[in-house]
Amino acid sequence: MTSTAAFDALPRPDAVAALVAVCSSVTWADRVAAGRPYGDLDSLLAAADAALADLDDLTGPLAGHPRIGERVHSGSSAKEQAGMAGASEQVRAAMAEGNAEYERRFGHVYLVCASGRTADELLAVLQDRLGNTAEEEAARTRSELAAINRLRLTGLIVQDR
Repeated sequence: MTSTAAFDALPRPDAVAALVAVCSSVTWADRVAAGRPYGDLDSLLAAADAALADLDDLTGPLAGHPRIGERVHSGSSAKEQAGMAGASEQVRAAMAEGNAEYERRFGHVYLVCASGRTADELLAVLQDRLGNTAEEEAARTRSELAAINRLRLTGLIVQDR
């Protein structure tokens, strides 16, 4: 964790490395790092959203996210998916089946901002999203990725006091 001022002052390779830990897209990280200095968290978050909106392909960012319900033992995803820790075997099986169906339908991992959600909520969201069109789901995936990036960036930055 660092302040916005400290993040702004990082050498570019270090800033990119910190950002790749937030979102696995090197293109996104490079664009966000190039926009420094930001001066405050809100400006950094706005730049992160803009850089994500400019990405044509979400393959890179999605590659950094494990399936919801897979046992993740460390890192941001483990904390964010904490609601799955107490899931019943029935919910885990339904999540695995839903993940497989989602990937067949949409061609990528089911992505949702899981932080603070229970296993039952995550499963319900997945089942609901299986009814989306490809266009609706592309927009929703981008929105969920933006929310995850914002959550992780906020965790990275400690506001100057």
